[in-house]
Amino acid sequence: MASPAKPEIQQTAHTEDEPLPTPEPATIARFIPNPSSVQRSWLARGLRQPGGKLPLFDEGGQRINPRTIQSCIEQGWAEPWYANPLKPDWLVCKLTEQGRAAALGQ
Repeated sequence: MASPAKPEIQQTAHTEDEPLPTPEPATIARFIPNPSSVQRSWLARGLRQPGGKLPLFDEGGQRINPRTIQSCIEQGWAEPWYANPLKPDWLVCKLTEQGRAAALGQ
């Protein structure tokens, strides 16, 4: 009696001519041991606020760059605190213990 035919498995090989798929930028997190001067300045402002609340605006009244905020969250220096019902796209954050240490240069 003949054995049943095995299903053929299709394998796709990567060739050097084809670029590898790139993950979405938001999913790429890399560890940065120390915050940049902009990040450190933003984190340090949370040291003077109740509960470590981080500001939405800089000293000149300009909105903090969302990339700065997101990067600090990814590094574990800040965490979302609560949703702002009036401005849902504004991320209200507070310092973490790692963020306090980073702001103090430890």
